[in-house]
Amino acid sequence: MTSLKADRAAGHSYFATGFQAFAHRGGRWPGVGENSRAAFARAVQAGFTYLETDVHVTADQVLVAFHDESLDRTTGGPGLIAEHTAAELAALRIDGTDPIPGLAELLDAFPRARFNIDLKAPGAVAPLAALLAGHEARQRVCVSSFSAARINAFRRLAPEVVTGLSKAGVVLLWLGLPLLTRLVRGQAAQVPRRFWGDRIPLVTRRFVRTAHRNGIRVHVWTINDAPTMDTLIDLGVDGIVTDQPDVLRAVLERRGLWEE
Repeated sequence: MTSLKADRAAGHSYFATGFQAFAHRGGRWPGVGENSRAAFARAVQAGFTYLETDVHVTADQVLVAFHDESLDRTTGGPGLIAEHTAAELAALRIDGTDPIPGLAELLDAFPRARFNIDLKAPGAVAPLAALLAGHEARQRVCVSSFSAARINAFRRLAPEVVTGLSKAGVVLLWLGLPLLTRLVRGQAAQVPRRFWGDRIPLVTRRFVRTAHRNGIRVHVWTINDAPTMDTLIDLGVDGIVTDQPDVLRAVLERRGLWEE
């Protein structure tokens, strides 16, 4: 999708496919909890290479794949992830069915998958850098956070890992001024289609072209209907994050963009 004089993503095996199709939190599957090992297994069975997840850290410094800071929405458990040990979390179930997986467990269970990991807590920065190094997984992940402080701290610890733009970086890219876009760090703009309360289009042809001129991939979340997927692909985006993996796969197959 990207034709550049200086492609920041060039040489990174993370971007090995022409188009990146992401299963958001593993995708939505009947009877399967979000961000669960079972959800990711279903996505892999459906042919998805790219898996999107979030990471928090427990009180005893174990990284877990979980979106919310609090446990109550998906598990009914009390308090925050950071207030519990990994052993305490092991007793809980996502939507009453699935245990909360550790990030190390997912990396080991799906060795051919590439993960997009959203750093949800500042305390997860150092443990994530150490885990990726220990599992030799630095070449198959993209680490993202809209927090500039958080993502910059991670970059200092793991400079070889592909990273997403911070919120400030996305704004600079959207403004499109050459002097400002030179300040943007990261290889991927992972963004919603619209921003500011859904009032202003973010992913436009101009935004995509500006990103590509600066060697940056554009991944859009969270897109679940085929017409919007088609519109974004027509704009030239490089990836889509979806809760509906089967819908995205069908669109990409129809357009000759599907790669397993």
